[in-house]
Amino acid sequence: MPRRKMEMEDLSPLGVYKEGMEWNPLEKIIFERRSIRAFKKEPLPDSMIRRILEAGRFAPSAGNQQPWKFAVVKNPEILAEMEADAIKMAKIMMFFLDSSRSEFRRKYTSWYTRLMIRIKPNELHPVPFSLLKLIADGKTGVFHGAPTLVLLFQDKRGVSCPPLDMGVCGEHMVLTAHSMGAGSCWIGLVKLLFYYPKWRKFFDLKWPYECNECIALGWPKGDYDGEVKREMQLVTWYEGGMDEPPRVERQGG
Repeated sequence: MPRRKMEMEDLSPLGVYKEGMEWNPLEKIIFERRSIRAFKKEPLPDSMIRRILEAGRFAPSAGNQQPWKFAVVKNPEILAEMEADAIKMAKIMMFFLDSSRSEFRRKYTSWYTRLMIRIKPNELHPVPFSLLKLIADGKTGVFHGAPTLVLLFQDKRGVSCPPLDMGVCGEHMVLTAHSMGAGSCWIGLVKLLFYYPKWRKFFDLKWPYECNECIALGWPKGDYDGEVKREMQLVTWYEGGMDEPPRVERQGG
């Protein structure tokens, strides 16, 4: 691994903030990074993948407990089998959940769909629900043909909020990948695989670890960089005393 220690002057223009200064390289990476869903077949060099993993390893976590393990999958045959099984599971799930498939289902099974959405409101939110339907209908893939997947295994015994720590860890990875010209995409539907005992056995996934996220990595097909419009936020600034109302400021536009 390359030497990590740097003097302050080596960080310019990251090192010191000056009023009115241009966005620095790190800020530009944050603003312009896009999720990539079209990859070239050529994989990233192993040395580059190791640097991406190192960025994740150095992510902050509650109590510095680092509740994660990583697995890298590059073999095309394994990736193809993962894709096929994830699609198969999406079809099984939508067979039971998609009450829009017929008038009979709309009339007699919609109660079950509503119940499952109530039980799992995050996983069956309209966005992932729609994506599951597209996958089941063969209109999109799961892993987008990425030549490399990094699986993030979360230790459920972690301090405070392990899913938050995993998010920070993964964000370090995708920003680092972008900084070196690679593309990345968060894949939450990797969890479809782990309904199969064979994949839990294959990855030796045992308590207290679970896998809810992975990151697809590769060289992007085309240039997708650029800012995407975000919601404007109203931010409250508490600068006065306890009896003074906060100041409300628009963040973004």
